[in-house]
Amino acid sequence: MAAASFTTAKFLAPVAARSGGERAPQLPAGASSSSFARTLRRGGAHHPRLRTALAVSSDVLAGNKAAHAAASNPAVTREEALELYEDMVLGRNFEDMCAQMYYRGKMFGFVHLYNGQEAVSTGFIKLLNQADCVVSTYRDHVHALSKGVPARSVMAELFGKATGCCRGQGGSMHMFSGPHNLLGGFAFIGEGIPVATGAAFAAKYRHEVLKESSPDGLDVTLAFFGDGTCNNGQFFECLNMAQLWKLPIVFVVENNLWAIGMSHLRATSDPEIWKKGPAFGMPGVHVDGMDVLKVREVAKEAIERARRGEGPTLVECETYRFRGHSLADPDELRKPDEKSHYAARDPITALKKYIIEENLATESELKSIEKKIDDVVEEAVEFADASPHPPRSQLLENVFADPRGFGIGPDGKYRCEDPKFTQGTAQV
Repeated sequence: MAAASFTTAKFLAPVAARSGGERAPQLPAGASSSSFARTLRRGGAHHPRLRTALAVSSDVLAGNKAAHAAASNPAVTREEALELYEDMVLGRNFEDMCAQMYYRGKMFGFVHLYNGQEAVSTGFIKLLNQADCVVSTYRDHVHALSKGVPARSVMAELFGKATGCCRGQGGSMHMFSGPHNLLGGFAFIGEGIPVATGAAFAAKYRHEVLKESSPDGLDVTLAFFGDGTCNNGQFFECLNMAQLWKLPIVFVVENNLWAIGMSHLRATSDPEIWKKGPAFGMPGVHVDGMDVLKVREVAKEAIERARRGEGPTLVECETYRFRGHSLADPDELRKPDEKSHYAARDPITALKKYIIEENLATESELKSIEKKIDDVVEEAVEFADASPHPPRSQLLENVFADPRGFGIGPDGKYRCEDPKFTQGTAQV
């Protein structure tokens, strides 16, 4: 697993984008890609229409001819490598257990699993501070786990139990945890991006007006969403607002190539999503989302520049889900050879191979991590199964701004506790 191979990419200023534009200067002979990026960031490139625009080579898009720079091993310590491995194994094993519990009737509704995309969640979220925020989608279980929400709280939420992180009222698509600054999963595509943009604005306001931010700089928000969302208006509006106000946010596109059953290549006029960043004046980065070390390298730069107050970054992580869109999806539209191609590029297998080859840990040490995660997931299921269901009196909590306007009757009790309520005959 080599480091991300950066290449200077075509950057178009807003006007130039409509008239052909210009190419960014080529990497000077003998200069490293990282030092060249720093030069651009400091303003070393004196062309007025150039910005930092990086692309990372990937084998996902057919016909991608971006040149690979000389690769070097990323700076990852033994402790960091084991943390990444443990988090990715937790995500995978947790989702596999979710599939079992769903088919056993322990979960209801739509459940969207994250298998195959673990490198994106781990590569980004494990670089965050506690005060940083994460905004997710309906495929949110693993984002919650990476942000530190206990596995038992996530599993209990999936079981609809009162001990879940949303007291059983959120379910699979609406994970939320205030203490962990997980600002929710969102069932409708695109609706989380404005929330994330607002969280980033709040961070900037706290830092510049209230002087409340930490000495490290601004609190950073990560907005996760998929390729299908990038054709929606909220995506473009928030890119514009974030760049206009230099908000500390990273827009993370988890491009798994399919929007339910619609191929990404058939749904958008330009499948290279990262190019939409430079159109708004922010860096656009394209990275192999099946390689956690490449993702981590790109994520570190994007998060650090946001923390320094240099504004947003759009990162396109090309990845692949190993299961259907949801557990109700028979997954018959994707070709078997496409699925087998990405199965051979399993990000967890690749990281395990790298760790052993680089002598960062032994096979037995990794097996002990896997055993530990198995125990964590088993305990989460036992906890969720034994937990109580929410009381009926909780049904209308956090629903109405004025609970006495509908949720509570004249006697001061919740209307849902009236037997006539569930019969549809209660006077409201």
